[in-house]
Amino acid sequence: MNHNRVGFIGVGVMGEPMCRNIAQHSGATVTAFDLNDEPLTRLASVGVIRAESIADVVQSASIIFLSLPGGPELERVCRGDDGLLANTATGQTIVDTSTAPVKLTRALAAQFQDTGVDYADTPIARTRQAAEAGTLSIMVGASDEVYTRIEPFLRCCASDITHCGNVGCGQVSKLMNNMVLFQNVVAIAEALNVARGAGLSDDVLFDVLSKGSANSFALQNHGQKAIWPDEFPERAFPTTYAQKDLSYALQLAEDCGLDLSGAKNAGELLEVSRAAGYGNLYIPALARIIGD
Repeated sequence: MNHNRVGFIGVGVMGEPMCRNIAQHSGATVTAFDLNDEPLTRLASVGVIRAESIADVVQSASIIFLSLPGGPELERVCRGDDGLLANTATGQTIVDTSTAPVKLTRALAAQFQDTGVDYADTPIARTRQAAEAGTLSIMVGASDEVYTRIEPFLRCCASDITHCGNVGCGQVSKLMNNMVLFQNVVAIAEALNVARGAGLSDDVLFDVLSKGSANSFALQNHGQKAIWPDEFPERAFPTTYAQKDLSYALQLAEDCGLDLSGAKNAGELLEVSRAAGYGNLYIPALARIIGD
């Protein structure tokens, strides 16, 4: 099958720049579908062909990328009456860059396998700016054969790609990454509020933390660039998205027979933050509720 024909379903905040990078750097013909016309109009300027339906994408592509908000959307796109399972055929490959439940990912992969269609979970990490620059981190769950097939396209979008294992292992890796990140964000917010209450200046606290074992990606980005200046923009990674990812991680832990008190505490704080009106704001906005 000709693998120089790529489809893209879902060209939102992260999907649009990924689709653009594949169109500009892979040499493939790219066809895209989204319910929103605006990103499709922008992508047309780099040669991306607008599809009118999921079926149109399937007919025009051998490798089909998905970038969707979460599990419910993934299930509708795959299992809907006019979805991927109803339209794909032997030899095609589904590449899901969404963050989704591990159980759903593996169940979908098994269904596609029954029809001769390969499936890879390739959830992404880092910011929209990284997506635009092609410097995402991508965690891949796929067979060796499928990984070899899709890796050149992933290289158009990412500076770091990790083949984590077979299908589902990409999602496991992404969920554990985010679970650790969210707990780090909570710890930074708590530390800042304690330090302020005890009379330590913000700049001294962040200077000390950055020089010691508390230094981290979360400290440098969520802490210094958001919590410290109290700036939590919309269209960054919002509280509601964090709740979704953490719920998937906690469900996975439950499936493994584990009760995670630290992650549950982070989830409770995220819910308080959402209820306080910060659901659409960047996740570190939870620092405001700790300080109240």
